[in-house]
Amino acid sequence: MIIKGGLAFDGSGFAERNVCIDGGVFADEAAAGSEVVDASGCYVIPGLVDLHFHGSAGGDISDGDLDGLHKMGAYEASRGVCAMCPATMTLSEEILSAAADAAAAYVPTDSEADLVGINMEGPYISPSKVGAQNPEYVRNPDAAEFRRLQKRAGGLFKLVDIAPEVEGADAFIEEMHDEVRISLAHTCTDYDTAARAFELGARHLTHLYNAMDPMHHRKPGPIPAAAERDNVTAEIIADGVHIHPAMVRLAFNMFGDDRMILISDTLRAAGLGDGVYDLGGQDVTVRGPVATIEAGNLAGSVSDLMRCMHVAVCDMDIPLASAVKAASVNPARALGLEGKYGTLAAGAVANAVLLDKETLEVKQVILRGKAL
Repeated sequence: MIIKGGLAFDGSGFAERNVCIDGGVFADEAAAGSEVVDASGCYVIPGLVDLHFHGSAGGDISDGDLDGLHKMGAYEASRGVCAMCPATMTLSEEILSAAADAAAAYVPTDSEADLVGINMEGPYISPSKVGAQNPEYVRNPDAAEFRRLQKRAGGLFKLVDIAPEVEGADAFIEEMHDEVRISLAHTCTDYDTAARAFELGARHLTHLYNAMDPMHHRKPGPIPAAAERDNVTAEIIADGVHIHPAMVRLAFNMFGDDRMILISDTLRAAGLGDGVYDLGGQDVTVRGPVATIEAGNLAGSVSDLMRCMHVAVCDMDIPLASAVKAASVNPARALGLEGKYGTLAAGAVANAVLLDKETLEVKQVILRGKAL
């Protein structure tokens, strides 16, 4: 296949060039007689990589249901999210084990996104910052439990969240930081405790601003501790509901577009309509773009990653190249998949999305070298 006539993303900007595919991967040249895709009037960007969402199209990874994962994979691919790393919730080891088993068994069809990892959002969080998590299952970090789950998943757990102030957090970070990317999340931590966690080996901050104490000039909290360290990445939900546009712009200014990661944090309701849905055993009410639990807390998003990227650019004034990087290159790097996903470079899996230059809406998805 040759994608011709578009402005192709090169990792930092856009240039008019052909994008060649051979054997399901990007190539410097395409074979004679290759299929031609006309990308005139389009940006050509890498397939997106969502490293934090719970579900979509009625499925949720925490269900431990393989059919649900296939529904998620089909929906995400249709929206140009070609690699997915869904997040489990704060649940019992038994339920998390079933989720790990299902993820390990997932093999995508030709129209479904690759499952490239699992993000373990709970249960090692602060009982005071549960958000929409189930407080019944909150517990202290447990390396032995994590390793049991990792074995069930066949090594798919790429991220694990902890609140660094809880008992056992330091020991967990010291023991596990070479085995999995550790993220600070759902936390009441102060600056010094967060800084210590990053020095011990934590490398990530989960849904920036949400479920953590805000910045204050005398009590800076975890955000400056993360921003000061070049090896720490930060996720953000740019759905237009969770965070004011000015704070999204501030985050990109603090961290730079090499370290910001756009996430969707979607629920099973993504791609569906208003109604009441389950999230980790709790009812979530969806009205338009807003999802809340009974207590009124925001409970994730219903805007997929492509929509979040669109909002970031069109409603929040994030430069397109920065937003694309934050939704493709950076999450792939954080997952240890740099050069394989999130890029149009030769040798990478041939996932690409054609976006209309005027509207930034999806016009065509190329998944593993085949047009959907």
